[in-house]
Amino acid sequence: MVGNYRPNAMSQGYAIELYFDPALENQVLKAWNVLARRQISTQLIEIESRLHITLFSSPLIEPAKLKNIFKSFAGKQEPLPLSFSSIGSLPNDKNVLFLAPTSTLSLLQFHSQLFDALKKEGIEIGEEYRPDSWIPHCPIAQEVPMIRMGEAFSVLRDLKLPVTGYAMVIGLVEFSPVRELFSFVLTNTIEA
Repeated sequence: MVGNYRPNAMSQGYAIELYFDPALENQVLKAWNVLARRQISTQLIEIESRLHITLFSSPLIEPAKLKNIFKSFAGKQEPLPLSFSSIGSLPNDKNVLFLAPTSTLSLLQFHSQLFDALKKEGIEIGEEYRPDSWIPHCPIAQEVPMIRMGEAFSVLRDLKLPVTGYAMVIGLVEFSPVRELFSFVLTNTIEA
């Protein structure tokens, strides 16, 4: 486990995030850094985000209630193979560009099992994070000016997809700025 929770009255929300092995993170950071150097998008760096896939987000969560759920869940999971094979944009006003992992059965089952664990504890899950509507993605740029969207897509195309590696850690963050409250390594140390 990493981090400790300290309540923050200024919190805008919470997110459950999946983090990558260092080699995968470094490959993807190249695009993030090029976008920042070209001054296309620095917003994710400014809010101190970390490369991730968001599994769930909500303005209201009781972090203490999630800690044991995470610990148990992470202990039953193995590192998750990921292959980022496409780029995309979300249809909202934040002009988000992302890398999309191939939606493998193991990734979808991982998300579905987490959904079930949260639901079992009475945690409300918004429609966009339910298993039948969740869009797995790794945000690479936010608030990209519309006039620079084409240039940003070109930077991501230069990443030479697919980019592969593993999801290794599940964590809870508070935002914004992003502050990790706790995280657990996916270890599969609990016998089935």
